[in-house]
Amino acid sequence: MKHKILLEAPPILRDFLTYNETIKGKSALSVEEYFLDLQTFFKYLLTIRGLTNETDFEKIDISSVDVALMKTVTISDLYAFIVYCKNERGNSAATRARKTSTLRIFFKYLSAQIKVIDTNPAELLDAPKVKQSLPKHLTLEDSLGLLNSVEGPNKERDYCILTLFLNCGLRLSELCSLNLGDIRGDSTMRVIGKGNKERIVYLNDACISAIEEYMKVRPNDSIIATDRNALFISRNRRRISKKTVQFTVKKYLEKAGLDGQGLSTHKLRHTAATLMYQHGNVDIRVLKDILGHSNLGTTQIYTHISDNQIKNAIDSNPLSKVKTPKKD
Repeated sequence: MKHKILLEAPPILRDFLTYNETIKGKSALSVEEYFLDLQTFFKYLLTIRGLTNETDFEKIDISSVDVALMKTVTISDLYAFIVYCKNERGNSAATRARKTSTLRIFFKYLSAQIKVIDTNPAELLDAPKVKQSLPKHLTLEDSLGLLNSVEGPNKERDYCILTLFLNCGLRLSELCSLNLGDIRGDSTMRVIGKGNKERIVYLNDACISAIEEYMKVRPNDSIIATDRNALFISRNRRRISKKTVQFTVKKYLEKAGLDGQGLSTHKLRHTAATLMYQHGNVDIRVLKDILGHSNLGTTQIYTHISDNQIKNAIDSNPLSKVKTPKKD
């Protein structure tokens, strides 16, 4: 948790954030979003209750917020806050839905987890409807063009990175955190996802080939001591950074003529999921396990999956037989 959050959060909020980070295993980003959402709500609540003289909303001090104040919150207050976020702050439906979720989680914590309030005012709080659309992704032809665009001094590393994105649907943070020991001898890969959750991903022929070719040229000397176990190494002999991977992907998207379409590393994750679903006849439940989603609803955006099917799903990716180009 950031030092700023520790300083600005009143005890009731700080305890909630600590619980979610240490016990629930929420990511630092999720914890920060909880803080910002509840900080806004507390400022709003202090304003409508007449408990602050500060006229600048952003400067309102929330240090006085406590359990006694939370006991006064009604579901009407919560809906009024969501309306305020829409009309006064210009929040989109997606942002308002996230704030609604944060309020539900917070008040459930107060009522069911630490039991400091008798009634949960957010229990029946409905979230704004958010229009669902299929995420942007590359076609099969685009994906092949992207792989074929790889060249230069780091071509084996870069080709391997793109191959893992396109075949395994990794998140950016998951790829950057991969260690040598995560690549296992049984053609599987250990991945640490959101909330420090571990999953096993099967490696198809394309992934195995790309990893083998990269390992032939992966630097072994002068690597920073703390990063020696990292799978992907930068030119500075450190674990490759998210920024470097993003730059690398952007470079090859441009080279393949795919720039200007709002594509990114996360869109390569969407591409892997879409290709497996569209071309591999993969059941949605298997796709959920491959992507590391917590619930099926998140995966259903790709629409309509047992352990034996997961390996078949990875092998069914049309890019699974695309081998690393031989060096001249």
